[in-house]
Amino acid sequence: MKKNLIISVWMTIVTTILLGIIYPLVVTGIAQVIFPRKANGQLITQNGKLVGSSVIGQPFSGPTYFHSRPSAAGTGYDAANSGGTNLGPTNKALISRVEQDTATLHAENPKLPVPVDLVTTSASGLDPHISIAAAEFQIPRVARARGISESELQKLVDAHTEYRQFAFLGEPRVNVLELNLALDALSPRN
Repeated sequence: MKKNLIISVWMTIVTTILLGIIYPLVVTGIAQVIFPRKANGQLITQNGKLVGSSVIGQPFSGPTYFHSRPSAAGTGYDAANSGGTNLGPTNKALISRVEQDTATLHAENPKLPVPVDLVTTSASGLDPHISIAAAEFQIPRVARARGISESELQKLVDAHTEYRQFAFLGEPRVNVLELNLALDALSPRN
């Protein structure tokens, strides 16, 4: 009995050191060497100042920016409270919010149908991307607010469109933070 107890204690200590300390350090070291940008959260800096991450969404407001999709994570884009609302498609609160957001967006651009990702939250609440349709829907508003042509903005959206990975994984999308940073570089806010 004593021998089995000693063996189990040693196995616990050895596996804890091996799998709890050594293995994570080795994997982290390899990631830092091979994929340093991804291993560090794909952070984006501008003029030496951290402005965000290309893999975590953030809110943008006002007419001069492209808006992200709504977030249900905490108070909005809170990585500590990542998650959806868990509201079903027949939930009256969800239906009311979507109808209200749709009406607001229709007032902004009555000629086009509102893309679904501009009125629904993602599963994580942290999605940094919007669909191409959602970006194109916002072009007239941003063009009016910035005083630049819609064709210039369309070129900017096209330049920041990410297509399917390996030609079949995922959907074409636009990273909102990267698009807005390029927009600021093209036409500084008034």
